[in-house]
Amino acid sequence: MKARVEIDPGICCFDTVVTAETEDGQHVTFEFESECDIMREFATQISEISPVDAIATLGPQENPILERARELLRTTGCCEACVVPAGALKTMYVATVLALPKDVALQLTKERA
Repeated sequence: MKARVEIDPGICCFDTVVTAETEDGQHVTFEFESECDIMREFATQISEISPVDAIATLGPQENPILERARELLRTTGCCEACVVPAGALKTMYVATVLALPKDVALQLTKERA
């Protein structure tokens, strides 16, 4: 099964497309399309640990996708709140039927105190 997500990450304007694919419903490989150098590096790092065992990521240990993202975002000075890694993870869960496909949204506003 294959799942695909188009991510508009916000102010940086580096739209990213993530495709997650599995043949056995558990082990997932990813493809990333992005103009963001950091997300391209993230894609390289995820390919190094692929295929990712989606079921194992549900356990108590650190999720390897989020672990890579956290370290990369921290060391590059990028925003640690980047939504692309979470979108990639969600896409993996949809591809493996650990989650149902449903759009998510964040609507941010700045309010005066």
